[in-house]
Amino acid sequence: MHGKIAPAYAGLAMSYAVQLTGLFQYTVRLVTETEARFTSVERMNYYIKNLESEETCPEPIKSPPKEWPEKGEITFENVDMRYRDNLPLVLKKISFNVKPEEKIGIVGRTGSGKSSLAMTIFRLVELSGGSVNIDNICIHSIGLEDLRKKLSIIPQEPVLFVGSIRLNLDPMNQYTDEEVWKALEKTHMKQHVAQLQGQLHFQVAENGSNFSVGERQLLCMARALLRNSKILLLDEATAAIDNETDVLIQKTINDAFCKCTVLIIAHRLNTVFHCDRIMVMDHGEILEFDKPSVLLSNKQSTFHAMAVAAERTVFPAF
Repeated sequence: MHGKIAPAYAGLAMSYAVQLTGLFQYTVRLVTETEARFTSVERMNYYIKNLESEETCPEPIKSPPKEWPEKGEITFENVDMRYRDNLPLVLKKISFNVKPEEKIGIVGRTGSGKSSLAMTIFRLVELSGGSVNIDNICIHSIGLEDLRKKLSIIPQEPVLFVGSIRLNLDPMNQYTDEEVWKALEKTHMKQHVAQLQGQLHFQVAENGSNFSVGERQLLCMARALLRNSKILLLDEATAAIDNETDVLIQKTINDAFCKCTVLIIAHRLNTVFHCDRIMVMDHGEILEFDKPSVLLSNKQSTFHAMAVAAERTVFPAF
């Protein structure tokens, strides 16, 4: 009869209607995910077409001597730096001198300019004013490759790549196995690596996941030690590890890098007490720069206040 359908057909129609609702939801979800993932493609396309080359001049003004830097002296002269044009300065008229083989601790609150200071040394961001000299050679007058291959950095997040331990320590295959083992010994990793299957040829998982954070940090130190750089930068390298491993890393710094100029961007104040001098930064300026004993003895100093606050955090009053 017109206007009526069999109950079986009605049930089938209702069943298909419910299924179509689910399929429509799944289709909308797929479209949304596809659009979101194509954002990455759009960004890559933009960077390929619009990102400027990091090297500001194709030909360096001069090439440094092969032995440069011999001493590791660092001099900042009225350095201004901002991350992009029309943004405020993150470093303002910074001037200081680091003597050869000196260990400098750099402390300050978040946003004070500690990591920005490191970026200027590696020329990750070009200066807005002033100059940075290493052993009396302006780093902006030489090529980026000439500069960076002479410096070493151990970041907060240790970086290991898929491959053998030896490949991670000596990717360019420039050193002998004996030199690699010596570097591991100085960083207290020789015994651990010797127990692994394959030893130097033991395969490192992605991001070094088959090593602890502390072990990864020590391997990165062995890599820096193997390069025999005169200048080493530690960017909060012990922020994510326990105190016991922190002590081991500090011992490695004192022993293995005794002939290097070391800049330590500190997360914990106890990691810079052994430094020759401590720099306290705030809002892109140097507030204090002196020996730890001098700063701690001055109750009016910012570093003294930071040390007192840190002690209260560790040992709160009950």
